[in-house]
Amino acid sequence: MSNSAKGRMLLSHNFDISTNIAPALSREEFAEVFRLGLGDRPSCQMRLVSHPHWTVEILFDRNQFSPKQIGEFCVQALADQRIKQGLDRQFLPEILVLGGVKTTPTTSDSPDALQTGDWGVDVVETSVGATFLQGISWESTISSKPVDEIFKVELKDLTHG
Repeated sequence: MSNSAKGRMLLSHNFDISTNIAPALSREEFAEVFRLGLGDRPSCQMRLVSHPHWTVEILFDRNQFSPKQIGEFCVQALADQRIKQGLDRQFLPEILVLGGVKTTPTTSDSPDALQTGDWGVDVVETSVGATFLQGISWESTISSKPVDEIFKVELKDLTHG
């Protein structure tokens, strides 16, 4: 994978549900979800990062996958993990993957921090996605951004696509 075609995404986990619905995941377990879930895509590389907000780094080939496609893989990986844990497909929490590219100057020289041009992605597990999105003012946040600098992937119900 040449540097020019490499995309970088940092994932955080926003666990906005009761542990009665699904068990909380440690940073290591969260990273493992994506290592396993994207493991059949050799052009994607994952690692656990040491950062207070970001948990997982995904490097991917931009010539092969768009950031939104990587987001779709992430939704599926987390849903698959929850099903493996015994959650009924019909009762999965809503999973949102909300991504935006960093366009402002970098504030940290840490290799585990978000750099200009990287995608910052919040992986959200919530009971009601619309309420969560309203709570973070998603629509107003994205309204001024070009469409190629943001994405949203939602998984509400696997049985209905």
